[in-house]
Amino acid sequence: MNIATRTLQRAVIAALLITPLGAIATYPERPVRIIVPVSAGGGVDALARLIGQHYNAVWGQPFIIDNRPGAGGSIGPELVARSAPDGYTLMVSSSSYITNAAIRSVRYDPIADFQPITKLTTNPYLIVVTPSLPVKTVTDLVNLAKAKPDSITYASSGTGGVLHLGGELLATLAGIKMTHVPYKGVADGYPAVISGQVNWMLGSPISAQPLIKAGRLRGIAVTTEKRLKALPELPAIAETVPGYEVSAWFGLFGPAKLPPAVVDKLYKEASRAVTEPTLAAKMEAGGTETVGNPTREFTQQAKAEYEKWRNLVKKANLKLEH
Repeated sequence: MNIATRTLQRAVIAALLITPLGAIATYPERPVRIIVPVSAGGGVDALARLIGQHYNAVWGQPFIIDNRPGAGGSIGPELVARSAPDGYTLMVSSSSYITNAAIRSVRYDPIADFQPITKLTTNPYLIVVTPSLPVKTVTDLVNLAKAKPDSITYASSGTGGVLHLGGELLATLAGIKMTHVPYKGVADGYPAVISGQVNWMLGSPISAQPLIKAGRLRGIAVTTEKRLKALPELPAIAETVPGYEVSAWFGLFGPAKLPPAVVDKLYKEASRAVTEPTLAAKMEAGGTETVGNPTREFTQQAKAEYEKWRNLVKKANLKLEH
């Protein structure tokens, strides 16, 4: 190989390297789509809009929220998994995109097809029971379920969601059998528990606390490993059932193979947005913790979450849906 050929090769390689690096340095150069796999108006949608507005303020490009509900929450993740890894298609999702993949057949791999960027927020659930049920502690609930196998019922926002699997996790760890009653959403589950049609369910602090204060539901425990500062009177389920931990989290994702420099830019600004002191204080008052953790840490957490629920599905012999 002569000197002229070597020089040409080096020039070509340099050109190939300079172009993507330059693009990354000026990212974003056009509007970015943030896919939300649920309908507009809920917590995931609100958080996605907050992040999009922050990015727009920092970088001057529109971040357009694209709500894609349907197919058990799998339509949105499928679109992201198939999109180009250039940073112009992102996703804000709850952990449901992982729980769905753990229990039903979906057309995406929740680990291999995505690049976790940062966990935005996390919050616990509360066990809430119908006031007529003679249950005031987790021990009472477990003992009643042992005395009457399959007669104790719990509601969820749908098969395969974290509320469903959270109930199955309690049953598996406590060695009891209960009956799952799926509804179309949390809003449908609460009335069923209030009326006594269903015995209990997992509810978020922000929506369950008003019902507890009004005496329409009874709160008996939180799903985090430790008690909450906002609700110190409620014990953690893990105090009675060791190893139990379930939380709801919202995260920011991109497709796999997203350039590290783009990931880092997105992570730093998203973290700055959710950890802003005033916003963090407001969320904490409602039982939500803002996170904004490093990409590597969130990636490990996503993998652990998937393994946790896959193992539960196998252990509990839950039927996979297609």
